[in-house]
Amino acid sequence: MTTSSVPPQADGKTSKFANVGAAAGGFVGAMGGSFVPPLNLTINNGNKMPKQGGGGAQGLLPAPEFTSPAQIRNYCNTLRAAAVTLSFEVAMGAEILKAVLATVPDPEGRMGGAKIRAFKVSRKMQRAADELRNAAKLAAACYSQFQQEYEGELNAHRHTARRPAQPRMTWGQQ
Repeated sequence: MTTSSVPPQADGKTSKFANVGAAAGGFVGAMGGSFVPPLNLTINNGNKMPKQGGGGAQGLLPAPEFTSPAQIRNYCNTLRAAAVTLSFEVAMGAEILKAVLATVPDPEGRMGGAKIRAFKVSRKMQRAADELRNAAKLAAACYSQFQQEYEGELNAHRHTARRPAQPRMTWGQQ
């Protein structure tokens, strides 16, 4: 006599799909580990700014104090770098999600149904990665636009590198 871990329904019968669902869940759990690459991410940001006021999203961005061109440049560059890094991570997450969900059998048994469902779900996460990449582009474009619009003010205060004084030949001393 075999014992089933599936509880009987109200009429005393067990669901014929319950064991299939449990097996699929075990399969996804077992296969999920093979699709997820080991990923160790270490970020060493040597230019940490002290927290003053309200920093950005969990300290990823410096405080939005735009009192100098250097602070504007730093904010835009930090935003760009964070958005690029996050876009890579989210895109990888979308691919892993698609691979894991593609292993879940289609309940209607359609040919390729599992992959279609996985694509529909992971497409939203892939769009999030695309938007993060666009945010990185726009952050770089923001600083470029700032340079164009305030070129006069920037050039007025920019220190130009001067050549060191060259020793001159004095022809009078012979």
